[in-house]
Amino acid sequence: MIRKNIFFLLSAILLSLLAFSFQQGAWGFFGHRLINRMAIFTLPEAMLPLFKSEIEYITEHAVDPDKRRYATLHEGVRHYIDIDHWGEYPFDEVPRDFDDALIKYTDILLVQQVDTTWLKPDWDVGDALVSFEVQGSLISDKRISTSYANYAGFYAVEVSSQYYAQEKIGHRRSIEHLFDIQLDSTVEVFYRDRFSEYGILPYHLLDMYYGLVYDFKKGDKKRILQRATDLGHYIGDAHVPLHTTENYNGQFTDQVGIHAFWESRLPELFAISEYDFFVGQAQYVEDKSSYFWGIILDSHALLDSVLQIELRTRRSMPQDMITCFEDRLERNVQVPCRSFSRAYHTAMNGMVEQRLRASILSLGDVWYSAWVDAGKPDLGKIVEQEVLWTAEELREQKRLEELRRSAAIKGRSHSD
Repeated sequence: MIRKNIFFLLSAILLSLLAFSFQQGAWGFFGHRLINRMAIFTLPEAMLPLFKSEIEYITEHAVDPDKRRYATLHEGVRHYIDIDHWGEYPFDEVPRDFDDALIKYTDILLVQQVDTTWLKPDWDVGDALVSFEVQGSLISDKRISTSYANYAGFYAVEVSSQYYAQEKIGHRRSIEHLFDIQLDSTVEVFYRDRFSEYGILPYHLLDMYYGLVYDFKKGDKKRILQRATDLGHYIGDAHVPLHTTENYNGQFTDQVGIHAFWESRLPELFAISEYDFFVGQAQYVEDKSSYFWGIILDSHALLDSVLQIELRTRRSMPQDMITCFEDRLERNVQVPCRSFSRAYHTAMNGMVEQRLRASILSLGDVWYSAWVDAGKPDLGKIVEQEVLWTAEELREQKRLEELRRSAAIKGRSHSD
């Protein structure tokens, strides 16, 4: 009887979430709000005074990272990683450390009038030397190299500090010293990051995690809420197979639109009536980097099924059962038909439900682990802290909502 009552309560919560998503005109937000809300119920009792008292904030603001994609070019790459751009499963050639990944995939450009010489790294984790292939005439050698220790230090000072700069500019003398070479005094130096444009999701998760540990230690209620809420969004993205591939919207396989179909339309139709969100209790995670990469690899392992099952299902049905029109917010919009959605959903044998459940439990694991690593601070002591939003923060929140409604996403859209 208790479980039945909880089921009815959960159904009411889910219906309210779905209704709110419709009111916002973005029913794809439903899943993110659901993940954040339900993850709270995986936490131990000691964490609940804060998280349950702020359940509405954690739910509503689950979509803030998506809103920021309309405001800044740097936000979009945090939501995905096109891991198949770099090799084949399990992608051992991709360094799991972010600095190592950038070192491996950042080129040095030497520019003199009409001549550009490219220095392309040829390096793998564990190599004592960072070797560069030289393409151009400003350096006579075809390959040059330096020790990894020297280059890592150089990279941290010269390149990493410019990560968010529109144009990364270097210093000729630094390059001369690093490689023990001489360059003409008119040579200009630039750096080109070839990695980040294909997504940085697992690295950003780790960075956010350690930020949350710090926030817990400081007892900063506002920062805890913001970081924990944002983490839920990125955790949810990591569990979507189409967030791990260059073919993120089926554009290479004549399946354009599959992204929203899989992560939005199917949960909208089936989550409330058919999914079970009793996922158990959060557990402590020892190796955080491996944990986040495990989520990415698990998601990517499902990619072929996501694509192939959709193709087989579509080819088995008449065209008039594939695409239909429905009224949404006083508009008549084109969506996958309910019959097609049902057939695809059934053929995947619970995959969408399993990834949503895994997202909820993973988020609980991450919140709990950060709290433990912070020394298990007494969250009851900060519940009464008043969260004060500055006038600038309130203006920014309003601006982001206005941009979401009227502007184009900066960078790549999930559904382009």
